[in-house]
Amino acid sequence: MVRDLRARELYRSIIRKKLIFLSSLIPLLFFIVIMAVSTGSASIPPSEVFSAILKKFLPSYFYCNERHYLIVWELRMPVILMGLLVGIALGTAGTVMQTILNNPLASPYTLGLSGGAGFGAALAIAFGIGIPYVGYSFLIAVNAFFFSLLVCLLIYLISRLKGATSATMVLTGIALMYLFSSLVSLTQYFVSDQVLQEIVFWLFGSLSKATWAGVYTVFAVVLVVCPLITMNAWKLTALRLGDKSAEGLGIDVKKLRLRLMVYISLLTGVAVCFTGVIGFIGLVSPHMARMIVGEDHRYLLPGSCLIGAILLISSNTVGKIIIAPFILPVGIVTSFIGVPFFLYLILSKRREFW
Repeated sequence: MVRDLRARELYRSIIRKKLIFLSSLIPLLFFIVIMAVSTGSASIPPSEVFSAILKKFLPSYFYCNERHYLIVWELRMPVILMGLLVGIALGTAGTVMQTILNNPLASPYTLGLSGGAGFGAALAIAFGIGIPYVGYSFLIAVNAFFFSLLVCLLIYLISRLKGATSATMVLTGIALMYLFSSLVSLTQYFVSDQVLQEIVFWLFGSLSKATWAGVYTVFAVVLVVCPLITMNAWKLTALRLGDKSAEGLGIDVKKLRLRLMVYISLLTGVAVCFTGVIGFIGLVSPHMARMIVGEDHRYLLPGSCLIGAILLISSNTVGKIIIAPFILPVGIVTSFIGVPFFLYLILSKRREFW
């Protein structure tokens, strides 16, 4: 009886610490958002940012400088909100991929989903090739989305030929990543310098072209898909015990993988199609969350979401100030963060991998 009480108290203490950690990420994210909106070629005091935000929802009760209001809501807020949503999408996708493939180096970037989206965008930019009956203004986004779905489908279909093992899916994803990278390079070889510059800029990954229409689209997908993934939190946690153990608990592992791969492709496709290829957010944020909250996906998923958003918005802010007035694409900044972490994972876990 005493042991049971101690075990319950220990469990409650662990859960309490996890909830405190997750709760602390919310004000941190809010602070980073305010700082990001304040930073730029025209610096705005945080108090004015607060006033602009409050005026948007309560125009009769708050006053704000009209110029600051326009900068906040027309120029910076779409960029910051896009970064917030894309960080959530990539953080969630990376967590789920690492779990269903049982590989800590899995992410939408390393398994070719981002590469497929990049090739789709390059086709649209270079040759105007894309999905029929789609207007040119949406052609790049729709192409990127379609090819990320195609990569996901190819990974699953090829893995089915050999049996849907996680190792087969990982190797297939890596092969497709190199394939689409080569196809993008081939596309760049045949285009003019002006078109080449546009493709390269898109492949760098940037939030600078975010619009309210894009924000609403990404928000709609995240709002639908993230709860669907969260509903499978218990199954994802069980999957960490291995396929056989999960099947012993009554989980259809193959159907679960297929369903979650569709969700991942939706999140990755809609994120990449509006911002370009942003690497390492989907790799780094799940590991950072896992260090604190462990493998329980009830806490790991929201932790990865929040950390992904924090990392992406922070990287975008660093890109604005590091060589001001020039703005570094956020994909470059996230690579500088992600590559050392990637190497750390390989070196620290080498006995498990090789």
